[in-house]
Amino acid sequence: MPAIDLITFIERVPREFAAAWAIARKDMLTYYIRPNIIVMGILFPLFMFLAFAIGNPAPPAALIPGLIAITILFSASSIEPVSIPIERRVKTFDRLISAPISMHSLVLGESMSGFLYSLGIAMFPLVIGILVFQTPIVSAAVLVLGLVLGAFCFATMGTLLASYPTENVGDVMSVLNLIRLPLIFISGVFIPIETMPKIGQVIAFFSPLTYANDLIRYGYGDSTHFGLLQDVVVLLIFILLFQFISHGLYKKFNE
Repeated sequence: MPAIDLITFIERVPREFAAAWAIARKDMLTYYIRPNIIVMGILFPLFMFLAFAIGNPAPPAALIPGLIAITILFSASSIEPVSIPIERRVKTFDRLISAPISMHSLVLGESMSGFLYSLGIAMFPLVIGILVFQTPIVSAAVLVLGLVLGAFCFATMGTLLASYPTENVGDVMSVLNLIRLPLIFISGVFIPIETMPKIGQVIAFFSPLTYANDLIRYGYGDSTHFGLLQDVVVLLIFILLFQFISHGLYKKFNE
């Protein structure tokens, strides 16, 4: 890369991050307390969890990691599929597309809003586990790593699915739930991967929730199925993959 291009790139990076933060902040102020966000991001995973926890012989403390995993899945991926179709309908998304920022900044900013929302929501089951059920956290660093990588991965997944050029929130949410619900059952959240049939174990390798759940459980002292390094590397691959596919789709649908 020529020296002048490198300097231009270095000077552009802070502006692009500032633009991404402005987009994330806009979503945070506008969409965090919308009823459909609260239902899909908080109440739905809670009721889903309770439906499987009732009658489960495992102690409540052992179920907290699974609750955190599905909470970050639903909360992180619920912002963009609501905000982007609405903004298409009211034509504010057109202004973002035409702004003097790169498409990578737009994708990053939209993903950041879901990411930060998810981390905030995940604090509720985490604190309840500590205060009510005395759930021991063996490795706080690994738990935080699982939360951060999982939340950003699922937020980017939500941004990717919201690239579908529609003004109807239901169109995106229906496709999103067709993906999220099966992920819960193939990712070791309720059924340990070791006890799944072989086909289920193979499918679990292709679910980002599998690796986020593995990290979170490892942070709580459970054994890791894949290993710490593999969990981190695969989640980073999913994040980069979702980011670049999102960039391509938004660019294609908004040319």
